[in-house]
Amino acid sequence: MHHRLGYVSLTVAGVSLAVATAIAQAPAPRSVPRTPWGDPDLQGLWTNATVTPFERPANLSGKAVLTQEEAAEFERQTNQARDADNRGGGTEADLGRAYNQFWFERGTKVVGTRRTSLVTDPPDGRVPALTPAAQSRADARAEARRRSPADGPEDRSLVERCILWPTAGPPMVPGAYNNNYQILQAPGHVAILIEMIHDVRIIPLDGRPHAPQAIRQWMGDSRGRWDGNTLIVTTTNFTDKTIFRGSSANLKIVERFTRVDPDTLDYQFSIDDPESFTRSWTAAVPMTKTDGPIFEYACHEGNYGMTNLLKGARAEDK
Repeated sequence: MHHRLGYVSLTVAGVSLAVATAIAQAPAPRSVPRTPWGDPDLQGLWTNATVTPFERPANLSGKAVLTQEEAAEFERQTNQARDADNRGGGTEADLGRAYNQFWFERGTKVVGTRRTSLVTDPPDGRVPALTPAAQSRADARAEARRRSPADGPEDRSLVERCILWPTAGPPMVPGAYNNNYQILQAPGHVAILIEMIHDVRIIPLDGRPHAPQAIRQWMGDSRGRWDGNTLIVTTTNFTDKTIFRGSSANLKIVERFTRVDPDTLDYQFSIDDPESFTRSWTAAVPMTKTDGPIFEYACHEGNYGMTNLLKGARAEDK
């Protein structure tokens, strides 16, 4: 009995020593910068410009991640194909480019994960198919544009009317240029200044409910909360004109912002809209720190571009 107790004591001591050693060798918890009032600090100027495609290209079907060599070659080919200073292809191709390379800001690198698409779920990296109802809405919009492409400014897109860039947020998806965002924080609120068409999202964090369903907004109605070091923002109450890849007014977007290091913001969003998509889906769009500045996007309703567009349509009517 005495020997048995001694063996147990030795075993317990050994286990205790092993646990203590493991704890001593475990990496220290990552330090997250915090605001003066204690929230994780997401503030700064960020860009999501990248050459990584939103959906996985057909020639990369079944391949979720590129090797370093494949990523370098993909960047080279993509940047070469996108070079708007290329004068080849004939007059029509040259005219179709519209702008030279100076005006674009698409980014030149794939995302750090080297994923072949920003869409992460479904696993095939593709946006799920539209439901029959959503496809019917899309067909109706296309027919309306064909019948009345420019009877009045309301027939034109929100972009042409300088009201909203649909992918500027939410959700925040890279485009051809102006892929910059400034995040500011105050106790109880987060604000995101969007360079494209100069919008600002004000996100309350105080637990208030969403606005009544009868109140619909261009950028929806956002509410945020902290889950550890991650800011989770849920947005509902969109209008039926804020269409993201065929979505409806009942679109629900859940965004997640996590600062993973001083220069990287992990940004993910999930789309839930059973009226429009055959299943929910998710994308990850890493954002990197940039020096900025964010420039004014001098686009406004009533600009001469819209006036000339409508004048041109009237000339065609005649």
